[in-house]
Amino acid sequence: MNNFSENFDIKMVGLDLDGTTLKYGDVFSERTLEAFRRAKEKGVHIVIATGRTMKSLPPKLFEIPQVEFVITSNGAHITRLSDMKTIYEDIISPEAAEYVVSKTENLGYIMEAFIDGVAYIDRKVYMAMEESPQEFRYRDVDYVLNTRIPVDDVYEYTLDHSHNIENISITFPGEEDRRRLVNEFGEIDGITLTSSFPHNIEIGGKTTSKAQALSHLLDMFNLTRKNLMACGDSPNDGKMIELAAIGVAMGNSHPYILDIADHVTDSCYDDGVAKAIERFVL
Repeated sequence: MNNFSENFDIKMVGLDLDGTTLKYGDVFSERTLEAFRRAKEKGVHIVIATGRTMKSLPPKLFEIPQVEFVITSNGAHITRLSDMKTIYEDIISPEAAEYVVSKTENLGYIMEAFIDGVAYIDRKVYMAMEESPQEFRYRDVDYVLNTRIPVDDVYEYTLDHSHNIENISITFPGEEDRRRLVNEFGEIDGITLTSSFPHNIEIGGKTTSKAQALSHLLDMFNLTRKNLMACGDSPNDGKMIELAAIGVAMGNSHPYILDIADHVTDSCYDDGVAKAIERFVL
């Protein structure tokens, strides 16, 4: 961990959403919004870096003028919010996507595909969640039902759009399933593996990560990692936490993030992001 004896010159803040910037549900606290306003007044670039697709983002986010860019699907795209233009793309190759889909279908796990900013799920799974949510206690069922589009055959649909796959998410009920999936996919060239909650594995392109996307933005503004603070709580935030001069873990973080962070702030429920901005940026 860093002792913060030096003075930092933070010009960009990269922020995960769920479990980090959002206090609960899709809520941004007033203290967080005020921290954004003050940071922007100092010329700091506020960047959201999330595993969500563009269509799954909280509507409130688009009403916050201080947020300049959104990194979605764990680094697959960067969107400039002022004109909603995609300025960067790093997605799964068609060959890797086809291999992952084939193997996932054979394994029999629930698969969701993020395609062109929209998350898709198999209709049978979607209907089962509607009818028997208790069988999916390891998922946030309301979130899934509100953000996923059901299709008749998610495997076939994904293969039909193999040139536009941002992310493939595989969900499972237990840790034994995680070990099995890591063994199955961990040595495959051309993909990256990460996770945003304990019961999933997310598959991206060969170089896809929040850190890669943030590095692109740093270069765009002639900044370096010494000008970056990043806040997160889950393994898919790990690379950006390590990239940043100040990598901040939320108090509610996964143990891995707590271990690699330079600083641990309060939880998302106690304005941890606002407190980190107030300490290291303002």
